[in-house]
Amino acid sequence: MISKEQVKHIAALARLSVKDEELEKISSDLSSILDYVAELNEIDVSDVSPTLTANFEGNVFRNDEEISQDLEVAKRLVESAPDKEDGYIKVKAILK
Repeated sequence: MISKEQVKHIAALARLSVKDEELEKISSDLSSILDYVAELNEIDVSDVSPTLTANFEGNVFRNDEEISQDLEVAKRLVESAPDKEDGYIKVKAILK
């Protein structure tokens, strides 16, 4: 288990302020995390090839397709706007 002094040291290195009443919980949480990492390190991955990405299905992008239902909704929204130009809703400029 990580001691309160170690938690204080880690907090100082990270430039974090930790209240004394939080030390016990943080110590317990960090210990749990390190125990879990130790458990993960015991897993045999010698026959697993390294990958740079978890994308096993290849290219998952789709071709752009016009969705007529959404287009109709967009047209109705623009038409209902009080000020519009070239198919867009005009709004006040907020940046100068």
